[in-house]
Amino acid sequence: MTETGEPLRVACLGAGYFARFHYEAWRNLPRVRLVGACDQDQDKARSTGLTAFGDLQCMLRMAKPDLLDIITPPQTHLAALKAAIEFGVKAIICQKPFCKTLEEASEAVRIADEAGVTLVVHENFRFQPWYRTIKQALQDNLLGDLLQLTFRLRTGDGQGHKAYLDRQPYFQTMPKLLIHETGVHWIDTFRYLLGEPQAVYADLRRLNPVIRGEDAGYFIFDYEGGVRALFDGNRLLDHAAENCRTTLGEALVEGTRGTLTLSGDGSVRLRHFAATEERLLLAARSWDGFGGDCVKNLISHVIDGILDGTPLENEARDYLKVIAIEQAIYESDRLGKKIREFVSA
Repeated sequence: MTETGEPLRVACLGAGYFARFHYEAWRNLPRVRLVGACDQDQDKARSTGLTAFGDLQCMLRMAKPDLLDIITPPQTHLAALKAAIEFGVKAIICQKPFCKTLEEASEAVRIADEAGVTLVVHENFRFQPWYRTIKQALQDNLLGDLLQLTFRLRTGDGQGHKAYLDRQPYFQTMPKLLIHETGVHWIDTFRYLLGEPQAVYADLRRLNPVIRGEDAGYFIFDYEGGVRALFDGNRLLDHAAENCRTTLGEALVEGTRGTLTLSGDGSVRLRHFAATEERLLLAARSWDGFGGDCVKNLISHVIDGILDGTPLENEARDYLKVIAIEQAIYESDRLGKKIREFVSA
């Protein structure tokens, strides 16, 4: 509850494919009250069951939200953020990719900071339970000296002329796809697990000729002591899972005393060095929401931060580093060399 004892008033901008996970999460959280949904297609806004708006400024004026959840494409972010701040919104959650460019994202951060508005990027993969489990295992030193982290993205949805059309058709026309739309999750997740990289090397390619952007490739992060983190992405291939969208792939986290394995069902297992048996750290289960309820986990984390003052992850000013690293990945691929400097502001 707010200082007045009232629930935090929340309004959402956007009612497209992924927005449904946001609305479901908000409805299952205490201490909040949904007061409006806005979409340029007002029928989509109505389908949420909330008071529907076709114009953001109208929703801000009439619904008077304390928090705006922006669930729209990057080109809409800066204008929506400016409008929300003008109408007195005190907190904003904004979907990724965050704004169109690093310069635009930096401007959004500056405007929010000057207005004293809490601005968090909805980068939710670090809130998936398997990565929380892996982080705890690293903190507990279960692996000894960490040497290698590998994630193999295998979504299995990128083959043929109908690739992505059933769910997110705009993927076919995005000039940058694999890293900008999907791999960015692991830029942030690798940072969450291992900290800031010292350098990056990338090799990207397009395999399906019907799409505009890249759909396969690698990037490697360098860390101190020879530690490496490898993202190996291929949207045309799949992995062993009943639902390839649960984890989107598989991971290995390897150290001198053991190895963690993330499977496609969301389970995490530990195998000690020189052993053949594994110990289950996180069991597979059926999750109510997307990606282990990571949307709800992130939103709940933000509400706790706003109402209870707990530290926030993925504040926009810190997330600028993710955008800078993404730019460096594309630059590395273009130049064919390792990039060692990431300019984030």
